[in-house]
Amino acid sequence: MNPADLPPELAAQPVDLIDAVRAIAQGPLAARAQAIDEGAYPIDLIQQLAKMGAMSAHIDQPGQPGNYVTAILAMAEVGKVCGASSFLMWQQAVSALYLFGSENPAMNGERLQRHLAGEIIGATGMSNPMKGFAGIEKILLKGTPVEGGYLINGTLPWVSNLAPEHSLGTVATVEGAPEIMFMLPCNAPGVTLKHCPKFSGMEGTATFAVQCKDVFIGASEMLANPCLPYLKRIRGAFLLLQCGIAAGIIQGAIDSMWKVEDQLGHVNQFLDDRPDQLQAELDDLVGTVVKLCETPYDPSDAFYLDVVNARLAGGELSLRAANAALMHQGARGYLMCSDVQRRVREAQFVAIVTPAIKHLRKQAADLCAETLPA
Repeated sequence: MNPADLPPELAAQPVDLIDAVRAIAQGPLAARAQAIDEGAYPIDLIQQLAKMGAMSAHIDQPGQPGNYVTAILAMAEVGKVCGASSFLMWQQAVSALYLFGSENPAMNGERLQRHLAGEIIGATGMSNPMKGFAGIEKILLKGTPVEGGYLINGTLPWVSNLAPEHSLGTVATVEGAPEIMFMLPCNAPGVTLKHCPKFSGMEGTATFAVQCKDVFIGASEMLANPCLPYLKRIRGAFLLLQCGIAAGIIQGAIDSMWKVEDQLGHVNQFLDDRPDQLQAELDDLVGTVVKLCETPYDPSDAFYLDVVNARLAGGELSLRAANAALMHQGARGYLMCSDVQRRVREAQFVAIVTPAIKHLRKQAADLCAETLPA
């Protein structure tokens, strides 16, 4: 996804930042991509990318409005090389969105600035709450009101980009009251991080189960109470940022197909999904995402449906492109050390990470049903 190969809307993004991101992606990150897939957590590279502004471009700053297209393009540059690292970038970027979108001065002041500078690392523990709000499963964290805040109990099974000094944004139910959203410090008394079973790939994402036992959350950690109006404002932006992960993995798959074209094109021409065809589909999808990025905080259901469909298309195209790359490369792409084999598993992750393809299809169906006349 070089600027010269992009739609004009993307090619016009700040060159200096994207060039700097590309230098890290194709240099030190590329050298470590296999190790990251197997379990090495690249926190040093994530902090380096954060300090240069790769995960803060979407946040409004004095005299400089946020640019979601730049943030997405930065993630895509990394995702071409390492899907796990692109996912970690999204975690940091969406955590910044949580802080920025909060009306709590304790969140969107100095704390936000430290986060944007990479001094604070954040994560999102919204997989379970999103499924809860969609009617797929129950919200697992419970909040009990106490003087000055809430006591939080329960366990979130899969949360990434975690370390003892990090924080995650998540939601708890409160009996007889609306749900609350807050930042949960991993080093707070009562929080325990438990290792998850071994994944088939992307092991370097620092993913843990988060157990909470009478964890006190005060006003300084509160993102929104109640949280649903707040979530409605940021839900489209949340999903738009995920499109950067998909775009990078898709472009990486297409690039790997071209690498064997001179040698295998005479037989690969008989495969269904060819690189030029997939590139055209990706460019169309990117153009759609760029248009949606013009109004990332539109709270309307119509806008959110368009975002859901774009994110869904990204998941589906990731699977097709990664599988096509494997078919184009043949046996060399089936080697465990192959970036093509790794990308197949990364694409599968895009398809199942919350919101998964089935979740997105349910959301799209629910949103369409709500717009139909009675």
